[in-house]
Amino acid sequence: MNSAASVAPAGTWLADHGPKQLELLFRAIACQVSEPVLIADDHGHPIAASAGASKLPVPLLEKIVVCAVSDLAERDEQEGELPVALTDGTITEVGFIAKKDVLPNHHVVTLGDPESIPAWAKDYALYLLDAEGCVASWYAGAARIYGYDAGEAMGRFAAFFYPDESGAESDALDTGLREKFRRAETEGHRVTEGWQVRKDGSRFWASAVTMAIKDDTGKLRGFAGVVRDFTDRHERDEALRRARERAQPVSTAPTIAGVVSGQLDGVPEMNDTFLDMLGYSREDLRTNSLIWVNMTPSKYLPFDEIAHEEALRFGACTPYEKQFLAKDGSPVPVLVTTAILRLSPLRWISFITDLRERDRAEQADRDVVESGAGKAIPEFEEFVGSSAPMKRVMSQVVMVAPTDATVLILGETGTGKELVARAIHRLSPRRTLPFVSLNCAAIPTGLLESELFGYERGAFTGALAQKIGRFEMAHRGTLFLDEVGDIPLDLQPKLLRALQEKSFERLGGTRTIPIDVRLVAATNRNLNQMMGAKLFRSDLYYRLKVFPIVTPPLRDRPEDIPVLARHFTKKYSEKMDRKIETIAPETMKSLVAWQWPGNIRELENFIERSVILSQGTSLKAPLAELRAEGAESAGDSLLEDVEREHILRILRETGGVISLAAGRLGMPRTTLNAMMKKLGMSRADL
Repeated sequence: MNSAASVAPAGTWLADHGPKQLELLFRAIACQVSEPVLIADDHGHPIAASAGASKLPVPLLEKIVVCAVSDLAERDEQEGELPVALTDGTITEVGFIAKKDVLPNHHVVTLGDPESIPAWAKDYALYLLDAEGCVASWYAGAARIYGYDAGEAMGRFAAFFYPDESGAESDALDTGLREKFRRAETEGHRVTEGWQVRKDGSRFWASAVTMAIKDDTGKLRGFAGVVRDFTDRHERDEALRRARERAQPVSTAPTIAGVVSGQLDGVPEMNDTFLDMLGYSREDLRTNSLIWVNMTPSKYLPFDEIAHEEALRFGACTPYEKQFLAKDGSPVPVLVTTAILRLSPLRWISFITDLRERDRAEQADRDVVESGAGKAIPEFEEFVGSSAPMKRVMSQVVMVAPTDATVLILGETGTGKELVARAIHRLSPRRTLPFVSLNCAAIPTGLLESELFGYERGAFTGALAQKIGRFEMAHRGTLFLDEVGDIPLDLQPKLLRALQEKSFERLGGTRTIPIDVRLVAATNRNLNQMMGAKLFRSDLYYRLKVFPIVTPPLRDRPEDIPVLARHFTKKYSEKMDRKIETIAPETMKSLVAWQWPGNIRELENFIERSVILSQGTSLKAPLAELRAEGAESAGDSLLEDVEREHILRILRETGGVISLAAGRLGMPRTTLNAMMKKLGMSRADL
């Protein structure tokens, strides 16, 4: 922990600018809560409202909020019921809970029966940390949830939020938290769920959003934190996920999607397709007669809420079905996926597919669908695996493919980013037109511009004839730019201009050439970090990140390794005219246990080498190579590192529950606790 003097300059800046950033983060989180939640000032004037509250009449809200906050000057919280006259003249009692000063002059009022309002909707722990992770500001909601007052929390490293098996704020816990802060700094924000501990020792399952706060120069000044008690949300969220699963397949025939772009205070843009879908006009949008929150029936607000939570955590949500209300009041079934482009201030984009035609077709052909003769599920021949992360990627591909939206595919090397790009093209209306790819990292810096845009004869020494660039080659089709993070900084403005104006000039030319290209970009680099280092333009980044898709590393979907191993074994057996029919259980166990830092590419190459070495009908895998690679990378601490990584993986798969993890590992719970203590591990590492 740094001395007070070493953090004073940052603390001064954080005190001046941090609360506003924290308010924006808080509102971005609370805006999609399905419970009626309001944020009000000291006078009872509403500052913001959740989606659930926005459904209620404004006069009713104003009356309740004024009464709810009137006594907060004398107390920290209050609850009660107020008589309210409904539109039909009847009088009803409306319950509420009011919590004081989640931020100064920002009080939370949640409507409903005080006994049944869930913990995650009625109070919020807000705080600011300095750049070292120590508490710089501690507000009333944090004091209520954790039990520490400001004097006890100020200046402490954030490890005291978390339980530790050793009973102390250990070095291992500190290291895990610092890694969390590092990822929040590079990625912009970090959302985690896990056990946290109150002052009295009781634990609660926390949803923690940590957002990096930087000044105009990009220097890290601290972190904004918002924590909610999710202890009672597990069963509800799982039930919602099951309820929103698509019972019927969505046709992969090219369709035009509605596109809606929103921000914290409203929805400024909707495309004509979406407006036509619901019977609205652009004039309705311009005159604000179209109210976004009123377009969703109340019963679908919980589905929107869980999608918002997914987008906060993963960048985009799993596509889900819901209904919108058309201008005439009729329900319109749709498929929706939402991506968060920026957290503070909040910016998001949604893609909406009209499902009315699908529903009509299914009603007409129900017998065929039930018999299985009518197959509408897309054949993703590019992908192998059925894990939850892969299903999310496939669903996002199905949603975005029919549009012309730019897609940014993010992921480690070897995770199949080009396969995702090809799947997007194959399911798009451009599928019969060119798919042109270019690996930007494989082209020398001085030649990349001519590869992208082409050149005229005589443009430079050696330009003996005109050359067509990749943009022209991909006209009316799809252009896939792999390793887009390697594009030189001085070339990025020309690429941005070509994307925005849909035209360009060849190198050495003066004629402007119009283009119609759908761009899909990919990178394994951290573009957020590159922007902070002034190596990648922010305007180009946001132009590329219209719809982000993250390809999961193989270590995050170990359940797919057996099917991938069999797939590659069959592929190379047929190619080499071998008859390999089985993979020994101990071999498969070793394949699943390995981390595969090179991801699918490494696994495929390893299986190909194994097929070459195999003489009989069983795969002979050179497992010693994996052990040797592990020994080389781990050095003297091989055993401890392997044990640590294996235990971490099992803990993640069992949701951090020690007893379940111990059962999976075949050892008593006390033994696992002792091993974790020896290895310097805690749940914060999850």
